[in-house]
Amino acid sequence: MAFVAYAEAPLTREQRAERAQAAIGTQFSDKQLAFLTFVLAHYVTSGVDELDEAKLGPLLKLKYNNSIADAFADLGSPDQVRNAFVVFQRHLYEQPFHKLSQ
Repeated sequence: MAFVAYAEAPLTREQRAERAQAAIGTQFSDKQLAFLTFVLAHYVTSGVDELDEAKLGPLLKLKYNNSIADAFADLGSPDQVRNAFVVFQRHLYEQPFHKLSQ
């Protein structure tokens, strides 16, 4: 949308991931940040499908060697994990404020 509205070049997934990483740095625990960084790496290499909420379980299993219990022990309750997974994604597609031409 920014490309159309403001004639800006679209960001690559890597650029979006870098911006999101910088934006979430203080919002989550170190362990949650490590998991979200893992998710971002999958997003960069595999695409937006990695951000689907249906992928959360498989990503947790992949990161935690098939141990969902270990994932929740590190990251918090299932609701906290789901919330972190959803909330950080907002930063991938946020656009900086643009001044309108006068």
